[in-house]
Amino acid sequence: MNFASLAFFIFLPLVWVTYWLLAKRSWQNVLLLCASYFFYGWWDYRFCLLMLASTLVDYFLSLGIHRSESPLRRKRLLIASLVCNLGLLGVFKYYNFFMENLITLGESLGWNLDTGTLGLILPVGISFYTFQTLSYTIDVYYRRMEPTRNLIDYMTFVSFFPQLVAGPIERAKNLLPQFQQRRFFHWKSMQLGMLRIMWGLFKKVVIADTVAGFVNSSYNDVAGASGAELTLATFLFAFQIYCDFSGYSDIAIGTAQIFGIKLMKNFAYPYFSQNLREFWSRWHISLSTWFRDYVYIPLGGNRVSAWRQKLNLLITFLISGFWHGAAWPFIVWGGLHGSAVALGNQENRSRNRGGLKTVAGDRLIPSPLIALRIVLTFLFVCFCWIFFRGNSMSDCLAIIGKISSSLLTADYYLQMKELLSLSELRQSLALIGLLVGIEWVQRERDYPLEYSNLPQPLQWSAVTLVAWFVMEFASRVTDNPFIYFQF
Repeated sequence: MNFASLAFFIFLPLVWVTYWLLAKRSWQNVLLLCASYFFYGWWDYRFCLLMLASTLVDYFLSLGIHRSESPLRRKRLLIASLVCNLGLLGVFKYYNFFMENLITLGESLGWNLDTGTLGLILPVGISFYTFQTLSYTIDVYYRRMEPTRNLIDYMTFVSFFPQLVAGPIERAKNLLPQFQQRRFFHWKSMQLGMLRIMWGLFKKVVIADTVAGFVNSSYNDVAGASGAELTLATFLFAFQIYCDFSGYSDIAIGTAQIFGIKLMKNFAYPYFSQNLREFWSRWHISLSTWFRDYVYIPLGGNRVSAWRQKLNLLITFLISGFWHGAAWPFIVWGGLHGSAVALGNQENRSRNRGGLKTVAGDRLIPSPLIALRIVLTFLFVCFCWIFFRGNSMSDCLAIIGKISSSLLTADYYLQMKELLSLSELRQSLALIGLLVGIEWVQRERDYPLEYSNLPQPLQWSAVTLVAWFVMEFASRVTDNPFIYFQF
């Protein structure tokens, strides 16, 4: 079920009203569990069976790990969990990738490998809930937490519908205890949750879905697109994927909030980053910290020699790229970011006593040096997005070739001028400019509509304007699923 759909806006109020009418925490969890499986089964009921299998495997294996005092037995149970979860992920997401590359390699060597691919449908969100259950088992293994014996609580933690299919990827230490305690209704939480949902819909419907048409037409016809068109499409895609994914996260966090559940922040104005280390502390935070804690640190993290630390960073980013998709462009995308972070040896200017600090402090206009760092970081991120959005490696290389070969020609700028005269494109760029301006002014907040020093009438006027934008643009654009559903 898509957040930006009529079905969801019927489903959500029904679940919400019933939820707060139930007095007992246990019945609230049963309702959330049933609602979450209904929400997930809306795509295909068979997906529910796969998630249930993964849930039960980790539930019982974690109990076995906790009860056992034998290091060998505990390690075997952990390996069993890893094999089951990564095995399911491997079959559904990566089997065809490996088979296709094996066949191609065999043909290059003159071998005729009689190996076929599987016609499997990739279950929505399998990468997200698999990582969530894996972190639970690993934390139990290292005795960072005790497993729950309440199966309903655990199943609700795994399947909680707001963050089920595209995150944030929650840790059991944060989310599970919230299902184990009574929740109370608060009007303030309800208000803030609805405002966050509204801001997420604004980014998704007004920005991401509006620019999707130009991006898709350009990237799906690389041969017919000019260098100027591909440049603009790449720039627009940077904001499409940001508004699409961070918009989903805002809707998920806001939806959880109206149920009395707090989810972690997943984005913190990443395009205001001054270097790539800072970018990755602000972009998809739940995944970045997951890879840090369960891949980078176990590899040795920064407690090793300088060259080994750089290798650990590169490996972590390559795995992150492969997590996003079973295709070579994703691996290249991860490798580019990993190489740049590892070789850059950059200080993370976003850190302030363990937290994220406001870019450029409280200044309305950043210094020229800060502005230059932000622009250069954004340009590199845009270059890497080519490999994330491109349909194949040949398309990605063709896009780079077209842009670089035409960049210094007069035709490039004539074509750019012609494109910028299109009213649809001017509208998209104006909306992006509006978004950037709002986020810059409100960058010290979790999200721009959180709260403000403006008088109450002005605050509600801003909310009303955002609501109008959402309703107006929702009637114009076609239904575009969230980009991260494919992962």
